[in-house]
Amino acid sequence: MSSPFSRILITGAHGFLGHHVLPQLRAAFPEAELVAVGRKDYELLDPGVPARMFRDIQPDAVVHMAAKSGGILDNRQRPADYFYNNLAMNTVVLHEAYKAGVKKLVTFMGGCSYPATAVSPIGEDQMWNGLPQIDSAGYSVAKKMLLMQSWAYRKQYGFNSVVLVPGNVYGEWDNFNLTQAHVIAALLRKYQEAKERGQAEIKAFGTGRPTRDFVYAGDVAATVPWFLAHYDSSDPVNISSGTRISIKELAEAIRNVTGFPGRIAWDTTQPDGQMDKIFDVTRLHSLGLTCSTPLEAGLRRTLAWFVQARDKGEVKL
Repeated sequence: MSSPFSRILITGAHGFLGHHVLPQLRAAFPEAELVAVGRKDYELLDPGVPARMFRDIQPDAVVHMAAKSGGILDNRQRPADYFYNNLAMNTVVLHEAYKAGVKKLVTFMGGCSYPATAVSPIGEDQMWNGLPQIDSAGYSVAKKMLLMQSWAYRKQYGFNSVVLVPGNVYGEWDNFNLTQAHVIAALLRKYQEAKERGQAEIKAFGTGRPTRDFVYAGDVAATVPWFLAHYDSSDPVNISSGTRISIKELAEAIRNVTGFPGRIAWDTTQPDGQMDKIFDVTRLHSLGLTCSTPLEAGLRRTLAWFVQARDKGEVKL
């Protein structure tokens, strides 16, 4: 598509989702200059740095992905870090983007920001019906404030920002540290290493009964150029597959993909979390967009990347 922008700033460009989004932007907007930055370029939590970043780069569009994110174990242990870092970073970046005259900003929040009592499939209209699950509330409430800021700046200043709500994202460049990892990355690593060590059994948390909706990172990234070029609303949009799978079924799928021949032992002393969490993707489909990569295909791509990156020492463990 022809680019409505001349210079696009991408924050968090070297992170998990950023690795997927950057090639999509390059392909969609070949005439635009893309400026990809990470924490080494601009520490967005330091006073004055976000303003300096906008002065230096002078973008007319922003894809803001810089965030502090991690798995449920790390969220439980450090809720204040997750709350402060995300709230401070997002608030200042959006404000400085408005001040710098940016024409469009696209950013992301987590599906964990929906209320713990939300009824699946979870539509965007349920966002403000209650508090999120307490285990990740520091992170999820901070990210949820993006919706309010987007609305407020659009109403008062006419600033055009868009907040997308990816489901449970997995894929290459994910975080495979077992303390910080989300479920798919953690299980892929555990099962692959158990196979390599010749273990007879692997432990998994909970009962396996909860159901979730997973989305391949490449599918999420493929929607970003469209939202940047065409969507002009502060109404959030779920970006997910809308496909229900139990954690037990997921574990079996990962066992098959890794080739782990042993037994899965479920540690039922560990909490299950929310029992059913599936995202309603009606709004996404109404825009002509889908996330259609089959789970097995996405798992195989992710596993192949992990093994190669681990063997080269390029993945944080």
